[in-house]
Amino acid sequence: MGPLRAGLWLKKLWILLQVAVEVAMGKVLMTLFPERAKQNILAMGQKTGMTRNPQFSPDNWVPTFFSTQYFWFVLKVRWQRLEDKAELGGLAPNCPVIRLSGQKCNIWDFMQG
Repeated sequence: MGPLRAGLWLKKLWILLQVAVEVAMGKVLMTLFPERAKQNILAMGQKTGMTRNPQFSPDNWVPTFFSTQYFWFVLKVRWQRLEDKAELGGLAPNCPVIRLSGQKCNIWDFMQG
């Protein structure tokens, strides 16, 4: 593992800790102050347009915030964003590519040395 890969793993570890703390704090706040937490989540939903869909009832999706499934989803998205950034002297983004044979793979599959 080269220094660039070690740096990526340190960034991933930092993101893991951030998401874990955010989810834990969110869970505690939803337990202690459920109505206030729901109001904040609905306010975020209004900014994104989520609450304008009449078939998208808050009673269905508010409880999913700060769940285990939410944790893994947010972690996956943040890790993917980390890998999508290109930095001078850093690793290339691990973008999905398709070989001429039709096989799906990622750019990092072609790294050598």
